[in-house]
Amino acid sequence: APDNLRMRKWVSQMENKKRFSISLTTQILIATAGGIVFGALVGEWASNLKFIGDIFIRLIQMSVVLIVMSTVASAVGGGDGQDVGKMGFHTFKWIIIFTVISAGLGVALSMLLQPGIGVEIASAADVANSSVETGSIQDTILGFVPTNIINSMAEGSMVPCIVFSLFFGVAMGAYAKESGNRNVIEWVQGINGVITNIIKIVMNVAPIGIFCLLANVAGTTGFKVIIPMLKFLLVLLIGDAIQFLLFGPFTAAVTKVNLFKMPKKFAKMSMMAVTTTSGAICLPTKMEDEVTKFGISRKVADFTGPITMSMNSCGAAQCYVAAIFFMAQSTGIQMTPYQMGMAILLSCLMCLGTISVPGGSVIVYTFLATSLGLPLESIAVLIGIDWFAGMFRTLMNVDVDVMIGLLVASKLGELDRDVYDEKKTVTY
Repeated sequence: APDNLRMRKWVSQMENKKRFSISLTTQILIATAGGIVFGALVGEWASNLKFIGDIFIRLIQMSVVLIVMSTVASAVGGGDGQDVGKMGFHTFKWIIIFTVISAGLGVALSMLLQPGIGVEIASAADVANSSVETGSIQDTILGFVPTNIINSMAEGSMVPCIVFSLFFGVAMGAYAKESGNRNVIEWVQGINGVITNIIKIVMNVAPIGIFCLLANVAGTTGFKVIIPMLKFLLVLLIGDAIQFLLFGPFTAAVTKVNLFKMPKKFAKMSMMAVTTTSGAICLPTKMEDEVTKFGISRKVADFTGPITMSMNSCGAAQCYVAAIFFMAQSTGIQMTPYQMGMAILLSCLMCLGTISVPGGSVIVYTFLATSLGLPLESIAVLIGIDWFAGMFRTLMNVDVDVMIGLLVASKLGELDRDVYDEKKTVTY
């Protein structure tokens, strides 16, 4: 009886602890607001807290190379070989087209609205030594191919690391298929899992790091730091609206369906995307609606659904490009045509495989800043509003997934327009 009483008491304590626990997202939002207010009130003294934020950034940096390489290699080599043939070709064709357009739109809107103007993260001179040197196009392409992958990893040269990971993933998948031995794939996935756990541990101190970094920024600029944050979100909002106005009519015209019926059909999954900010959580609803509302065949929905969830990231590509411009503008760096091209290329590459860990976007922002020689301090502002940015990213990702499914199904004769027009009902 005493043991049962102690057990009930322990269970009750755990339930109370869960009831009053605050999610990491909420903690980050509180830290963001608190850091801005604290820094604006105490002024330049807040710069004494910057080193704590720098420790947090370094903890993230130490895992970037391995998490990116293992994620890309796993995405390329860990498949089961079914994503081939016509369905695979048309799926990846539209993924690439839509992603590049989204990234290009991010460049245009960032140049127009200039979200980073108004907050001084660092001066251009402070990061001049770490800026990426530009050379000829031949030198640029040559630099993509590593001569020593260990050296590239040590220097944090991310593009060569990704190129190696792509080759490693292809070769790993071929080896597993030929030999039937998946030990290497499981080893890479295991490394990815371990690094993922490191990121999860580090993210537990994210609110402290963000508070200290934003306190330092707000101590210099005051409450003016809020304006660039809102402008960054405005870039994503306008970008999403333009993409819907471009991709929606295009998809309807190509697939010969009624454009004006789309909003109602997208409503449920769009609401889930905005509230959960997770494409993985939206996947079952998305695939069911593809079949029952849009008339896409089960075969196409089952094929394109998981692939587009992992590899189609239109909203993310736009967000990552805007983040690059935010980091550059907050430092007073003028982006060269070379850097703009690299911004599009790197943002599209980062959409190859989703880094599905809490704070995964932190990894991407750190990768982009490191690759282009931009100040890491500006990441704190981006992390502070990342939950809101995630709403716009996921909304675009999920809805364009369905448009790709429509285009593929129409091309292969797997689209039932009677279902789309609600003349016929089917179940998933």
